[in-house]
Amino acid sequence: MKAFTTMAYRQIKRFFRARSRVIGMFVNPLMWLIFFGLGWSKVFNFPTASALFGGVDYLSFLAPGITAMTIFNASFIAGISVIWDKQFGFLKEILVAPASRKEAITGRIVGDSIMAVLQGLIILLLTFTIASSLKFSGVLPMILIGLLLAIAFSSFGVSLALRMTSMEGFQMIMSFLMLPLMFLSGAFYPVETMPTWMQYLAYINPLTYAVDAARHILVNVPATSTTASIAGIPTVSLTRFSLTTDIGVLSLLALVFLIIAMISFEKATIE
Repeated sequence: MKAFTTMAYRQIKRFFRARSRVIGMFVNPLMWLIFFGLGWSKVFNFPTASALFGGVDYLSFLAPGITAMTIFNASFIAGISVIWDKQFGFLKEILVAPASRKEAITGRIVGDSIMAVLQGLIILLLTFTIASSLKFSGVLPMILIGLLLAIAFSSFGVSLALRMTSMEGFQMIMSFLMLPLMFLSGAFYPVETMPTWMQYLAYINPLTYAVDAARHILVNVPATSTTASIAGIPTVSLTRFSLTTDIGVLSLLALVFLIIAMISFEKATIE
């Protein structure tokens, strides 16, 4: 387990040393929350608007999605560090070291995942100051949801980066994937309100299940919203799947992507 703990510690220490990365990871979700969330919350500031968001105000609907999005972004972007290590020779040292490659890459992924979850939790705690229907009791369960999400996308990012030689190419693919995954997750608007063809895409989006699980455990739905409608307007469901389904899908994806990353690193070579 020495390779595992060493690599996990390295990724955590490396993150805190990169001040620009720390600042950037917090600024981006805060901009979404403040400029997008506060702006649209005024648009939906009328008595029956809560029917569109499962019976809660828009900021309470958005906050779990922003938390999941923060963890998703931070874990996916972690793959860039693999390309850095390729260019500066550190990855070659790991590959020739007398240690298990599977342990080393798993430690790296877990280290990146811990930092991604930490960023998500800090953003979540900040949202309690502006969202009125969040449950503080959901913060600890969110750590589990966030860790599964982070391991899945850290593993995916690492697997992708191992097959690439330039950061520009990785960033292009990352930009191509991140926005569709975020907008199809239901973080900004309910999956139920999407066109049918978009709903099918949302169902195969891993981030959809993380956002759905986050709303299960974080949002306190008022008793009045459990009725079929609010002032005659049909209420859109706050969540789409059961919490068991969400956790099951995330656990399976985290396991599958982690195994793929381990196999990819086992076969990796540096020319």
